[in-house]
Amino acid sequence: MEQRPGAGARARYWFDTTLARGTSALVGWLVLVCLAVVVPASAALVWTSGHAPATLSGKVAAIWRLTGETMRLGGTTGSPARVALSVLLALVALVYVSTLVGLITTGLTERLIALRRGRSKLLERGHVVVLGWSEQVFTVVSELVAAGANQRRSAVAILADRDKTTMEESLQSKVGPTGRTRLICRSGPPADPAVLALTSPATADSVIVLPPDASRSDADVVKALLALRATARGGDVTVPVVAAVRDSGYLLAARLAAGSRGVVLESDTVTARLIAQAARRPGLSLVHRDLLDFAGDEFYPAAHPSLAGREFGEALLSYGNASAVGLIRGGVPWLNPPARTVLEPDDQLLVIAADDDTAELADCAPLVDERSVAGPRPSDTRPERLLVLGWNRRAPLVLREWGRNARPGSVADVVADEDEAVVRAACDDDSHVGVGVGVGDGSGSGWTCAALRGDTTRPETLAGLDLGSYNSVIVLGQEPRAGESPEEPDTRTLVTLLVLRHLERRTGRELPVVTELTDDGNRPLAPLGPGADVIISGKLIGLLMAQISQNRHLADVFDELFSAGGTQIHLRSAADYVVTGHETSFATVVAAARARGECAVGYRSHADARRAPGYGLRLNPPKADRRRWSDGDEVIVIAGEGRRGAVRSGGLPLPRRTPRG
Repeated sequence: MEQRPGAGARARYWFDTTLARGTSALVGWLVLVCLAVVVPASAALVWTSGHAPATLSGKVAAIWRLTGETMRLGGTTGSPARVALSVLLALVALVYVSTLVGLITTGLTERLIALRRGRSKLLERGHVVVLGWSEQVFTVVSELVAAGANQRRSAVAILADRDKTTMEESLQSKVGPTGRTRLICRSGPPADPAVLALTSPATADSVIVLPPDASRSDADVVKALLALRATARGGDVTVPVVAAVRDSGYLLAARLAAGSRGVVLESDTVTARLIAQAARRPGLSLVHRDLLDFAGDEFYPAAHPSLAGREFGEALLSYGNASAVGLIRGGVPWLNPPARTVLEPDDQLLVIAADDDTAELADCAPLVDERSVAGPRPSDTRPERLLVLGWNRRAPLVLREWGRNARPGSVADVVADEDEAVVRAACDDDSHVGVGVGVGDGSGSGWTCAALRGDTTRPETLAGLDLGSYNSVIVLGQEPRAGESPEEPDTRTLVTLLVLRHLERRTGRELPVVTELTDDGNRPLAPLGPGADVIISGKLIGLLMAQISQNRHLADVFDELFSAGGTQIHLRSAADYVVTGHETSFATVVAAARARGECAVGYRSHADARRAPGYGLRLNPPKADRRRWSDGDEVIVIAGEGRRGAVRSGGLPLPRRTPRG
């Protein structure tokens, strides 16, 4: 039998029912509660007072006056009409004051809520606007903070469809102190022109559009770029814009939306090219990271009119603390021009230096020791063997880029927990390779690709492979499966690395491994040797976007460096340039590289290759530095892949190139 509710429950229900009737019921309850407290307390004060009236009517009047003063009702005594008028005036005053306080409180609250939501308009000039939110935002903001460290004041405005407080806390946690740079967060969809206008993009120095971590990220980037056009006067974006898309199918639309001053990167293609380059020359990712962040040496334009009329080869030895790598003519960068190219008065040299004002002229030609320059050595023509563990959307691009420079007879084996038909369809492309069939890359060199299905996290999958026969290994993070968290691919990659290291110890050979991760926080967890190549795709693109946002000329520089078959960064044996076992200056290395049609910009010491934090890498050393070179040392050069070992004797006409966009 159901029990009847008790008296307490019925009283609470009756009280709740009366409150539900609205404001009038709430006011009535407040009056009753106040009177129930004030009247007895006033009576107690009157009766216990030593000056209390003697009569009852006097005491009642004293109680009324005390109650009226307490509740701001006037407390006037006399005829009922007089008392009623005093109460009426007191209520009017009370309503007026309460309403005024309420309006002020509501206005302040709404203003605070609007500020907390990040919906106020910026009144900044010369700031950088970052649109969107992803893991790349921390890299971009950190680099912009580093770039603004030597400025009196700088600002970075971030607009994303996230809570403003959450964004501020995340940036404070991962970016840390920002020095003179102010971080301003605004909340709202970047694709909404009205919301985008809050960041004042028209007065910004540059705008960076980040691809969100979502399946429709490329479409969102295009929409954000279109919203930027909608906020611009006349529909033409005049501020420099840097954006990134993953799918090349959106590249044209994004470039059209970005306008003539926009730069749009293909993030997957750039990442794949760097992975392929690092697989052929271990340690190359360290060079790219050093060049792309603002902490070390970067690319800068340098104007020195005194060099006009001289040859570019002479400019290579005209800086003591900077490395010339090209020139800027007509606003277009030209990397590694022929040594006999004559510098024109309006040319700017492209140098690698510590800062934009540190490149100083110095005649370093006397530092060259011609006796220490090594003679030509035959190039290595042996076939290469590559092992690819894992599969994702970038895997076909990695294979294509690796195969462009593969020697005849080279082999790429792919082991992945993926349908072999998918791998075969990706590899069976006459533009690069056929599965199990040798094909040409356009230069007469054939290579083959073989697919093996298996789970790379299981030891038995890799135990049947002849790991010692491979020149390098690439470990790719698989795409998140249905229901998996975004962190799952990195977890599988770390497990694959553990299995690979276990098998390496059994074979007694440590393989050069290039690892792709999505989260930079997992880098310390990777079971890899010191100085190993780890490609963090999101961080890499973030570094590129930050560099280009500060100097748009670098878009063409990086496009050339990361292009297939163009001028690239290489790590080559020091024995190709100088006689090993002898001490000589770095200026001698620069002169030896010049004779081969290359620009030497640094070296990697074999003895220090496993020592943090530099891992033997020395970018842009002074020309006067002397050291004893060993057979394991490597020289960092900027050169074309097809020009290796060629001595260029004459200048070539500047290639006709059109600006990006």
